[in-house]
Amino acid sequence: MPSLSALREQFVAVQQHFHEVIVPLWQGPGWNAELALPYEALDASHQPLPPQRYRAMACARQLYLFTSLIDQPAFPAARERAAALFHSLQRHFHDAEHGGWFYSIDPHGAPLDTSKDLYTHAFVIFACAHYWARVREAQVEAVLDEALALLHSRFADGQGLYEASLARDWSALGSGTLQNPLMHLAEALLAVLAAREDAAVQRTLLALADAMQARFIEPEHGLMLEKPRGTADNWFEPGHQFEWFFLLQSSPVLRDSPLHASLARAFGYAEQVGVTADGAVLSMLAADGSVRDGSQRIWAQAEYIRALTLRPHGAAHVPRQLQVLQQRFLRGSGWYESFDAAGTPSRLDMPSTTPYHLATCYSALAEHFA
Repeated sequence: MPSLSALREQFVAVQQHFHEVIVPLWQGPGWNAELALPYEALDASHQPLPPQRYRAMACARQLYLFTSLIDQPAFPAARERAAALFHSLQRHFHDAEHGGWFYSIDPHGAPLDTSKDLYTHAFVIFACAHYWARVREAQVEAVLDEALALLHSRFADGQGLYEASLARDWSALGSGTLQNPLMHLAEALLAVLAAREDAAVQRTLLALADAMQARFIEPEHGLMLEKPRGTADNWFEPGHQFEWFFLLQSSPVLRDSPLHASLARAFGYAEQVGVTADGAVLSMLAADGSVRDGSQRIWAQAEYIRALTLRPHGAAHVPRQLQVLQQRFLRGSGWYESFDAAGTPSRLDMPSTTPYHLATCYSALAEHFA
């Protein structure tokens, strides 16, 4: 195992790459100044891909990114950029007629997909909680409170969880409930509790954890399934096991919950069947461990590292996984988003949503090395 000083140097190198290569992409070529929005993705030469849409979720993730950089000397414009992103979230995506936020707008700023999805609203809560914690502006807290109120008034499925997607007027689409938006909702609620005391949000979070345990956990290994237990052709994603573990382990509210016990148990199985011999995190597996999708994505690699910082005895594996991230996924001009099962880069574009995963991973590493 490398010395602590060598490990710190390794972390400093990836963090420097983030600050000097990745963040500037979204300060310059990735920024559409006319709409005050990030482009959805850049190509390998840092040119925006021809825009087909702009998503509220991408705007919110970038709001979190620049909020995390406020008051850092290397990013003097971070506060201004965060403010612009917050106002763009309201200007472009907020539905003045029905409330809530549209999924996307077209390249000219007109509503495109006007559905109201939980994934988007979870990121509105997440980003606004972080932003409000930094700026303490009444307008930001009002937006945060509006988004929280919609959980119960619009998204609740009547069985303890929340619909994944609804129509613009909040009518049902029959989407049912899905794991991924619910995980990001848990992340968002934790961000609210980190920003302020809120008994109602804490109750919502605890009820969410109980409902996830009851409806999504596969009993043999404690795996978090992608669809409710009993759904035909279900699967699990190792990256989501690691992401859930970090959220639960990091929270005094959730750390002793049955859901935490399940994910602590699932962690070892996800490592065993879902991480290759050379340290890459696979995308999708069946509960029996058979591989459904052997591709590897940078977000899952980042979530594995983040989880290892809180995993008992996981610190010993951080150096190797940080090396995998650095040598496999990061490149001098940016990053590789994904590789196929044969190890060939399968996406050469760089989405505006990925820096959120790297920022949360590096934040966990910074605390680990503090």
